[in-house]
Amino acid sequence: METYDLIIVGAGPAGSTLAKALENSGKRILLVDKQDFPRDKTCAGWVTPAVIEALDIDLTEYGNARTLQPIRRFRIGMMGQPAVENDHGSTISYGIRRCEFDDYLLERTSVPKQLGTPVKSIVRNDDYWLINNTFSAPLLVGAGGHFCPVARLIGDGPGGHETVVAAKEIEFEMTPEQAKACKARGDTPELWFCKDLKGYAWVFRKGNFLNIGLGREDNHKLTEHLQDFVESMKAAGRIPSDLPGRFKGHAYLLYDHAARALVDDGLLLIGDAAGLAYTQSGEGIRPAIESALLAADVIRDAQDFSAASLQAYGDAIAARFGHRGSVTEEGFQVPDWIKMPLAGTLMRSHWFTRRVVTEKWFLHQEVPALAANS
Repeated sequence: METYDLIIVGAGPAGSTLAKALENSGKRILLVDKQDFPRDKTCAGWVTPAVIEALDIDLTEYGNARTLQPIRRFRIGMMGQPAVENDHGSTISYGIRRCEFDDYLLERTSVPKQLGTPVKSIVRNDDYWLINNTFSAPLLVGAGGHFCPVARLIGDGPGGHETVVAAKEIEFEMTPEQAKACKARGDTPELWFCKDLKGYAWVFRKGNFLNIGLGREDNHKLTEHLQDFVESMKAAGRIPSDLPGRFKGHAYLLYDHAARALVDDGLLLIGDAAGLAYTQSGEGIRPAIESALLAADVIRDAQDFSAASLQAYGDAIAARFGHRGSVTEEGFQVPDWIKMPLAGTLMRSHWFTRRVVTEKWFLHQEVPALAANS
């Protein structure tokens, strides 16, 4: 039996950030993931300057042999209406490929890693958790996404009581012919909101890579909405007419709708395992990174790993992201005054699509970056 002070289940951005933040804490850490890295991780994939700052990423170094697409414009519309394009005058975000980004973050941490290792069993033995009857620790951190096995141990765990956003997307490298025909530009991601405001679709070009997808809170209509959107984009020449492969599905929780407890005795959840995606945009990378940094501060100073000691993490999450339950309706939430029929008019406004949709909902420019403590 190999014993550690904590085991992190999930080596994505949240898990690797936590491991990196705790490297000099004196704690013995094991990072476990069911997949080998680099892994295939389909994601729209843009990160804000706040994420770059929090992770202390050297953009010149990162961009060497990796995709790094500067973004200075957004093209936003409601499906069935003309889009509005806003030029922000400078780089406001960066497009990345998750297979590269996640691997880069993982390689930056020197803690022991057990990759390609699915968690098949978790057993409580006195004050320790036993994983696969091989690894043990008094603290388990769940960083394995929506269906993280650690999340099943806290409260009701994942299940039908949760309001889940379902998404389908595809990412592929375009042929020279496809790239020439594709009207979508790399510096200008496109966001298209569903008419009922229960989700949105996107077209995001990163060099010769193209990512297309749609997310909604009512997944029984997801495929229908996606097909309609793809056909409309093909007809407009925004995307190639010959898309390869199948769209891949995944699920996540919006912060204001997640009912998961974040801590219990010897247990703590970060990132998508905790259900932290921003309610208006569904973005999960920045909340994942920041939750890991907040968790590192609590774990570093904790006298023990009881629920009472770890509750400081839950308090820090509430202070950073607000108290859950402030939104009572389901789906990608927008204020009541934006609801139809006013929404169609607002989505044609340069001021609204720039100041509210892009800068507030998607980029959270009013919120300073969260700095890592050492």
